[in-house]
Amino acid sequence: MGGVRFHDSKRMCYFIEKGNGEIFYEQLKKLNDFVKKEWVVAGNLESNFSDNGPLILIILDNASYHKKKVIIEAIEKQLPNIQLYFLPAYSPDMNLVELVWHSAKEYVAHRLFKSVDELKNLLDRLLNQGELIIKWGRKIKNKGNIAIAS
Repeated sequence: MGGVRFHDSKRMCYFIEKGNGEIFYEQLKKLNDFVKKEWVVAGNLESNFSDNGPLILIILDNASYHKKKVIIEAIEKQLPNIQLYFLPAYSPDMNLVELVWHSAKEYVAHRLFKSVDELKNLLDRLLNQGELIIKWGRKIKNKGNIAIAS
């Protein structure tokens, strides 16, 4: 599970065992805490985060657990800086993070790994520590060109 921040192309990825509403909510809390920490380090008061902190716009596909009523209500109540935006059905080409996933898949394709942990460690370095070079201006074959960034 992961995403890309538009203004600086920072990537954040979390390794999860299974996608469900509770895990999705927990990952959003981690993201919210990360952004809040950046906000405080930049010289802002933590107590002002909910009212004056940055808006965190999350662009999502239409997985059923993204839309669970209880999860949506918890986000609205506990994570006011997070707003969810759902893409139209069958439109992954509109999500910028698809370029990240595509580049990562190209990098690991046709490689053998001794363990799942070895693969996770490589993906952590590539995705979270910035080692993956992403060709932001390219078109993804059969993906359309809406997610192209300059």
